[in-house]
Amino acid sequence: MPLDASVVTDFVRSFAGTAVAPGDPRFAEVRAAAVWNGDIDHEPALIARPTTHDQVAEILAFARANGAMVTVRGGGHGFSGKLVAAGAVMIDLSEWNGVRVDAGSRRAYVECGASLAMLDAATAEHGLAVVGGTVSHTGVAGLTLAGGMGWLTRSQGLSCDNLVGATLVTADGRVVTVSEDSDPELMWGLRGAGANFGVVTELVFRLHDVNPMVNLGMFFWPAAEAREALRWARTGVPALPDGMAALMAGLCAPPAPFVPAEHQGTVGFAVMIASWGDAAAHAAAIEPLRARNPLFELVTPMPYVALQQMLDESAPWGVRAYEKGIYLDDLSDEVIDILVEGLPRKKAPLSFLPIFRLDGAFSDVADDATAFGGTRRPHWALSTVALDFDPETLAQDREWVRGMWSALRAHAHDDGTYVNFSTDIDDKRVMESYGAEKYARLAALKAQWDPQNVFCNNANIRPGTITIPEPRAVAVSAAEPV
Repeated sequence: MPLDASVVTDFVRSFAGTAVAPGDPRFAEVRAAAVWNGDIDHEPALIARPTTHDQVAEILAFARANGAMVTVRGGGHGFSGKLVAAGAVMIDLSEWNGVRVDAGSRRAYVECGASLAMLDAATAEHGLAVVGGTVSHTGVAGLTLAGGMGWLTRSQGLSCDNLVGATLVTADGRVVTVSEDSDPELMWGLRGAGANFGVVTELVFRLHDVNPMVNLGMFFWPAAEAREALRWARTGVPALPDGMAALMAGLCAPPAPFVPAEHQGTVGFAVMIASWGDAAAHAAAIEPLRARNPLFELVTPMPYVALQQMLDESAPWGVRAYEKGIYLDDLSDEVIDILVEGLPRKKAPLSFLPIFRLDGAFSDVADDATAFGGTRRPHWALSTVALDFDPETLAQDREWVRGMWSALRAHAHDDGTYVNFSTDIDDKRVMESYGAEKYARLAALKAQWDPQNVFCNNANIRPGTITIPEPRAVAVSAAEPV
């Protein structure tokens, strides 16, 4: 039932924080600023921006009293658009965005609306960092509560692996401080399925020593000439020395100063290797790529915070977006053929295909140690992403994404996906991604903390006992020896 306009008006007038509703001259601007994915056009009945726990509890009580759906917006950088729903009450946390670093205890205290750029800037001052994403205007909370992978994953694991504490407001308005000592089971659930249990208002991270300067080597090949480089990456990336990181992507060469003008816009694959410290060791690590005749390269030291911002322009605010992700045990020749032959079929210059290697510290964590939806054995996380401001072009590349995903699916180790890598994240995909055992444990935790499923606009865990579908049998390629 739609919220009564007069009831909403009364709340806006009485609310101590910022709150806007349709009809307010500021509404369109606030709504546009809240949602990164321009393809999501839902209009909420109310957008409220709390900056205290009492204000969050007040918003939840208002929604509960009026039978309204609740959505929660942290950083706003979600493909699925589940932070907003038609006629719902949106809790927009963007104004609650402080970051405090305690260098002595190596802890960062991050408020719920903070971006990765804010966290990176605060920690870099102390020569510290925590793994997190590859686009700096991503929200820390949404990234972490589902997992969080980035440049430092091989040395630090996931963002959620480094989460040591949190504060949240529950559906009934209680403020709960969580750690492994105070509530280990809820702490477990927050590390991978954390949007399901309350409005998380603060996250506490374990920090690590990280050299503020990084060595970057980026090498690019046109798609038709990329097979040899991708075959090298299949074994060369897992064999990189400790302290080095890699990211691969299928994309259009950007209009950047380091790309020769005649090659800008070329569709191809980039292999990027980053290291912290010894420049000579980095030079040795990138030599096999340089020897494979890239179309162009960028080899340079840069601040780590600049590396974190390097891909920002690839995901501009308000772009229309669609994404599907998949886990692969191996970059087999068949997978490489699908990538090389399929990438040029995209229409939009911004559409791209990132490939993450998950091993090292990521694989040092047991599968059941966190609620993260996926295996911890070494593997690849691949996403196919459609991005364009034009709806017709996006529609074409949405079909490209679906076609690539379907072609790769036969080579996946199961039907799961990283839940942050999926626009179409329905109940079945959520169950498949977490797996039967983990999902059942999460469902019991959900029944304890949110039995009415108030926090359902997310990669949703339904409270109680759920029947898990039998997993699909898939063909698995044998990984090459490293």
